Amino acid sequence: MLKHERLADWLEEIRSLCEPDSLVICNGSTEEYNQMMNLLLKSGAARKLNETKRPNSYLVRSDPADVARVESRTYICSESEGEAGPNNNWEDPETMKATLHGLFKGCMRGRVMYVIPFSMGPVGSPIAHIGVEITDSPYVVASMHIMTRVGEKVLENLGRDGEFVPCVHSVGIPLESEDEDSIWPCNPENLYVAHFPETKEIWSFGSGYGGNALLGKKCFALRIASAMAKEQGWLAEHMLILKLTNPEGTSRYIAGAFPSACGKTNLAMLIPTIPDWKVETVGDDICWMKFRPDGRLYAINPEAGFFGVAPGTGMESNPNAMRSLEKDCIFTNVAETDDGDVWWEGMGPAPAHLIDWKGNDWTPKSNEPAAHPNARFTVSAAQCPAIAEEWEELSGVPISAILFGGRRATVVPLVNEARDWVQGTFFGSIVSSEKTAAADGKIGELRRDPMAMLPFCGYNMADYWSHWINMGKKNKDFLPKIFYVNWFRKDGEGNFVWPGFGENSRVLKWIFDRIEGKASAIETPIGNLPSPNSIDLEGLNLSERDLDNLLKVEIDGWLEEIPLIRDYYSSYGNKVPKELENELNVLTEKLRRAKKVA
Repeated sequence: MLKHERLADWLEEIRSLCEPDSLVICNGSTEEYNQMMNLLLKSGAARKLNETKRPNSYLVRSDPADVARVESRTYICSESEGEAGPNNNWEDPETMKATLHGLFKGCMRGRVMYVIPFSMGPVGSPIAHIGVEITDSPYVVASMHIMTRVGEKVLENLGRDGEFVPCVHSVGIPLESEDEDSIWPCNPENLYVAHFPETKEIWSFGSGYGGNALLGKKCFALRIASAMAKEQGWLAEHMLILKLTNPEGTSRYIAGAFPSACGKTNLAMLIPTIPDWKVETVGDDICWMKFRPDGRLYAINPEAGFFGVAPGTGMESNPNAMRSLEKDCIFTNVAETDDGDVWWEGMGPAPAHLIDWKGNDWTPKSNEPAAHPNARFTVSAAQCPAIAEEWEELSGVPISAILFGGRRATVVPLVNEARDWVQGTFFGSIVSSEKTAAADGKIGELRRDPMAMLPFCGYNMADYWSHWINMGKKNKDFLPKIFYVNWFRKDGEGNFVWPGFGENSRVLKWIFDRIEGKASAIETPIGNLPSPNSIDLEGLNLSERDLDNLLKVEIDGWLEEIPLIRDYYSSYGNKVPKELENELNVLTEKLRRAKKVA
């Protein structure tokens, strides 16, 4: 018997709409997880991996039509289109609800309706929030067990009248008595992932995979949470959180936002190359931050697991991630080895034979990759050997620095410190990556991804920038320093200048020392760049020419980019904060003066 009257009423409403055969309230137990995996084994969707090679781990293959987030079918259903902004697909809430009610009517016939009470963040944390996901997918139940905190403790914390985010999900394929179920039921022709910021609801139909179905992930943790954060005065960000400790034992916590293919997870689990420095992981993907009474900004990782992209992950790029995957994992759409283990591109040399992600024979001569490019691993964060002991601290960890980064071959230097919070927000608003190589020194076609939030902000991005500006006015004395980093600069021959990976610890060390007031910097038109010899390069084979490439101010390149930034801002009309417009004007004037002097 549920104590929470509003929750009980909502469950009855959805049960009547979806018409399942039965209803189960999930308790988060190991037995329940095993039961879900047994259902997937029985259906043929999952295979148990070799117990000796990969204990208590499973390989799942999805339908080839259901393999990734579908941004074109993801909607923000705010009261007005302007509130959603040009960064989102908008639909009128009443129109969308009518569509969804038509699709959800009877959609769970022949299936079980699972009710998943889950906490985003450690249960009881003042930064955490609770959701309840309804689903008809055992895969979703099992994955939510790993990715969130599920069960009776959540309901106890919710009490009789606590707030929760209602999340409704269905694979969208009802089963009549004579029907044979699909191995991976889905309905991609009628796929909808709809968010309602005003009522804090999420409805998802037709997909059983990833961020379309695990509604605690991007849907709640970013799109709905960002809207909640704007209303309530906190930040919900697409950021890693790492703990950096110097040889003297002093630790600082750093958050960082990086678009896809920019090494975010690798940085979160980095193994430093400089002696006696240590990096530990608090989170690899999502960061919720709130001011506490001491005036500082504290952060939690609201997730309990890693839902990482497998291809490209290997012992060379991310040994801590690989060591996290030695047991108790769900692998989705990777390849299977002949001895019952898993393989993907980037893991190491390809075996002579594999079963690919579609279940077909594969050899190195095959024309298609063995693992889907968006193949995933799902594993508890507690299994990461680099996990920080305070990663589940109820109060969160105090953030001393925030990093923004994109993938740029030119223009953006290796590391650049903002002079203040407003300039840091400006840096975040212009984050971009080149779609094409820019080794010739020209500005390539840029894909803007401000704060790495473009697909995930639950409202107008320009209003989101205003929220950042307003947050900076709250506690000016204790705000984190903001840095713009770029590991991907190239030389004239198109080769990466900076070695990256573990060597990024050298940049982290300079950032740490800037926080402590120890490292020197040079004020430039674009911000504060490291002064000569302030970055520890000992043992690194880097020429003076390379270092100059990494840390120079490309005046002409920035001047070429100014009109691109203005055009991008203009796409948001008159909503762009005046503070950011002013930053752009100041930057333009400083660059012009510097060009005259040069």
